[in-house]
Amino acid sequence: MSKLQEQVINTFHYLHEHAEISWEESETTKYIASILKDNGCEVTTFDDCTGVIGAYGNFNSNLPVVAIRADMDALWQEVNGTFQPNHSCGHDAHMAMVLGLLWKLEENPSLKNNIAIKFIFQPAEEQGAGALKMVGKGGLDQVDYLFGIHLRPQEETAMGHATPVIIHGATTVYEVEITGHDAHAARPHLNVNAIEVIAEIVNLLGNIHLNPRIPYSAKMTNVHAGGKSTNIIPGHAIFAIDMRAQDNQVMDELEKKVEEILEAMHQLYDVKVAITHKEKIPAAETNREAIQIMEKAAVSVLGREHVDPPLITPGGDDFHFYTIKRPDLKATMLGLGCDLKPGLHHPNMTFNEKALMNGVAILYAAVKEVYGV
Repeated sequence: MSKLQEQVINTFHYLHEHAEISWEESETTKYIASILKDNGCEVTTFDDCTGVIGAYGNFNSNLPVVAIRADMDALWQEVNGTFQPNHSCGHDAHMAMVLGLLWKLEENPSLKNNIAIKFIFQPAEEQGAGALKMVGKGGLDQVDYLFGIHLRPQEETAMGHATPVIIHGATTVYEVEITGHDAHAARPHLNVNAIEVIAEIVNLLGNIHLNPRIPYSAKMTNVHAGGKSTNIIPGHAIFAIDMRAQDNQVMDELEKKVEEILEAMHQLYDVKVAITHKEKIPAAETNREAIQIMEKAAVSVLGREHVDPPLITPGGDDFHFYTIKRPDLKATMLGLGCDLKPGLHHPNMTFNEKALMNGVAILYAAVKEVYGV
């Protein structure tokens, strides 16, 4: 095992064992900032949020600026019976690979004067809010190219393979509250049962029909109603609805249908049904030049036969806010095959750690492709 590979794997394990959830990645920020400083980066952190940006290379020239983004946050998840921060989406691996790129650049100091790289370590991807925060903090100032990387499940991308672009769908989450009053279980005529309202909503979500040629879904993912007493009919409940659509137009239609259902429940049951919180992540907007650069890089590392076509997936990523806010940005996200199973967000997700160096090598090749070095 090379020294670089050992560094990357050890860093991955450290980050996995010290997972932090969205907006609480304070120790992760300090850890990353220290590594960036020790390896020649000008480092920027923030007083009002987590996240860190490192500038590496020559920014006093007309060189194009390449940004490399890694997401930092873990999920709050039950693992073996205990709720805890858990990196089941691979963000620990993404950080380790992006740091691996920095270390690989440091192994070749002659490159430093001929490149201009921004390392963006972004918080709160799982809440769909961190990318927008980094844009507001100037993370994309001067940036011409933006590259990301994400581990892929084995059913999407095989070990030793990669795809030069992940075409994520749009994601919207509504948190909804039903506000009523409780009643005795022997007197169901005295209130509206919030659980029955929720059941009706679940049924109606399954009856939404949009263009079948474009994948979409709407489903309830979280419900809280009632308390410890089993002889009370709950009038109050909170729940979440997760919506997915492969393009932004269909997502707009899906949101309208869901909102009509919620309004219908209000009218039918004469109970308040209100959306209390919304999270929305747009579908990918792709860039041909960035994809071609990443494809060449992947071919140079893995060989043509191991580079897959563009990957279309219903999953979402707030990476795409960067291109929504900066339409001129040349951006793509590399999908890395790594024998990941049973799947992303599974509490016991595992992958083949040997794939980490494939990610480092492809990102390095993409940087060299941009600068022709």
